[in-house]
Amino acid sequence: MNDSTPLLDAIRDLKKQRSLIALRHCIEGVRRQISRTGERDAEQHLIEELDQIAASQTLERARYYLQRFERGMTEIRTGKINDINLNRWKEYSDILTDSLWLMRKRDSSGSHAADYWGNFVPQIPHQMMRRYTKLGESVLDPFTGSGTTLIECQRLGRHGFGLELQPSVIDLARRRIDSEPNPHGVCLDIMQGDSGTADVGALLARNGRESVQLVMMHPPYFDIIRFSDDPRDLSNTVSVDSFLDQFSQVVANTTRHLDRGRYLSLVIGDKYAAGEWIPLGFLSMNRVLEQGFRLKSIVVKNFEDTAGKRQQKELWRYRALAGGFYIFKHEYVFVFKKR
Repeated sequence: MNDSTPLLDAIRDLKKQRSLIALRHCIEGVRRQISRTGERDAEQHLIEELDQIAASQTLERARYYLQRFERGMTEIRTGKINDINLNRWKEYSDILTDSLWLMRKRDSSGSHAADYWGNFVPQIPHQMMRRYTKLGESVLDPFTGSGTTLIECQRLGRHGFGLELQPSVIDLARRRIDSEPNPHGVCLDIMQGDSGTADVGALLARNGRESVQLVMMHPPYFDIIRFSDDPRDLSNTVSVDSFLDQFSQVVANTTRHLDRGRYLSLVIGDKYAAGEWIPLGFLSMNRVLEQGFRLKSIVVKNFEDTAGKRQQKELWRYRALAGGFYIFKHEYVFVFKKR
């Protein structure tokens, strides 16, 4: 809802009331005024604010809420790392703050598609960018794949830069990115090469950037999916220790271009091999912590509706009962802050 002068005047008139009875009577008139706008999302938020004011037990408390209400309509208060207006924080109900994400289905709008095996849910980079970047800042994805992160960058007005080993996959990502509008006129670029050694500085420089404010990582989960025949591909490493060593190189090479005090998001799951659960997520987490990062959060994400799960649900249930283990239903989203 726009911060219309009539509504602001009505709020200011409420502050002049000299009794709770008079205040509550006037609030009913303001509620009717808001309902006439027809903007349901904004209407619901404003009605909730008015209900809180009306429920106040003292006039002093009601005036405190009214002052806060007016401030939310007239002032913007944001932090250093995002554009969230903290004076209107209740309006951001779409931004997740809990550590358990139960997602019904992936975002398939626009050029987002699930046909590239191993790509991740677009909602994750969307959430990370909303929380940890501002409009016009830059995001680096060292495992670009089909371009999920860069598509979200384009939609949200963040400059997006990617690294990818396979030229054919880069072509796919570019086609998908180019098929989306670029309303904010941001830079979007992908460099072909090994994320552990690629010249990230050159990638940024050719787009007029010196650093990034968020690194989004969604690496292979060791050898669960083989993405290529390239020996530099993390999915082709010969052991967990080898995977972790190469992953550490990627972290070192890419996060040197991440501003201090800014964030790295790592999306990764565990694996099961030879009758043993391998905590790949936490092993990878430790490798990031060794490189000067502070752990801020661990999100557990479950995405239920996938073709693979639907087709093999009964088979995996049998295997779990026979083998004495539990079926993977989650991945981790680790959030780190650079010291």
